[in-house]
Amino acid sequence: MTRTVVTGVGVVTPFGRGVGALWAGLCEGRTALGEPDRFRADCRRGEPVGEVPWTVPGVPPKQAYLGAALAEALSAAGLPGVPPDALFVMVGQAPASGRGDDDLADFLGPPVPPDLDARTVYLTHACASGAFGLAFARRAILAGLVDTAVVAGGTALNRYEYVSMSAVRAVSATKARPLDRSRTGISLGEGGGAVVLEREDHARARGAAADLAVAGASCRVGSGNAAASDAAVIEDCVRAALADAGAERLDYVHAHATGTPQGDREELAALDAVATALGLADLPVDSHKGATGHLLHVSCLVAVAATAVALRTGTASGTPNLTDPEPSARLRLSGVPTPLPADVPTTAAVTSFGFGGNNATLVLTRDP
Repeated sequence: MTRTVVTGVGVVTPFGRGVGALWAGLCEGRTALGEPDRFRADCRRGEPVGEVPWTVPGVPPKQAYLGAALAEALSAAGLPGVPPDALFVMVGQAPASGRGDDDLADFLGPPVPPDLDARTVYLTHACASGAFGLAFARRAILAGLVDTAVVAGGTALNRYEYVSMSAVRAVSATKARPLDRSRTGISLGEGGGAVVLEREDHARARGAAADLAVAGASCRVGSGNAAASDAAVIEDCVRAALADAGAERLDYVHAHATGTPQGDREELAALDAVATALGLADLPVDSHKGATGHLLHVSCLVAVAATAVALRTGTASGTPNLTDPEPSARLRLSGVPTPLPADVPTTAAVTSFGFGGNNATLVLTRDP
């Protein structure tokens, strides 16, 4: 059967440019959350945020973060640009309307890169947008519609999304502590991400890396509580993605885990149920959001970047800012790097959830 492989990944996070900077920060247990230099909003009450430590003069932040992440992903894939016959999937808010309001520009878009000549679609599924975009792109490749697809997006700290998260009391007064018993909510972050997907034979024919595949996906909308996580829905989503991948094992989960009391509790309950069904007693689970904050629509692209490195290095990075893990008999929650199973880790799940009943899980596999 045709496989969809990941040939390039790029990110911008509060650690700076690149997957390398993200991975180093995660494995060193650092957090990039703190007092911002640029972000100013009357709705913020001193809570720490994850701010990207650079700007491009004259370029809106979302556009700059998207551009840098896309350039890294294309370079990693060995492509000079997005092929004109590719599918380009932009994830995020609706495109900008052209108004000159800086706050609005940081909220909407980013716009599709002006020099792009590929077929383009825009997908928005709240904080699960990146996962929905990757699932959509994979389906297009499997259907034979395209050989290559690029999923990308950017997010910038802005008062609109900040006040919306504050209104539902999701924002923590202290640095986010995903999976920790003392967690009190999310920290918002900013950045960008891009992932290049290709049909496996197409990638191999041009000499690109083809060891890592998006082997399964499950996207669910409208089930459960639209404003909160639901353990039964999450469990169903993860199990459906594993079934889609034909996976008989699960070695690692990069969890959505934002640090909210309710959300993390329901996700852990769901993952415990999955581990029980698979007969697992020590399933590694971690999250990047205690280090970078929650990058909303593009958070899954950052998760995929971290998962790709974890599978290729055989190491789970751990969850920065996690010191008192929730007790679990079947899940391994750690704040420090830990080895994945010694018999060559091959299968990981990346979970992604959002308001409005948006639930998604991707399954990544790596060849030995």
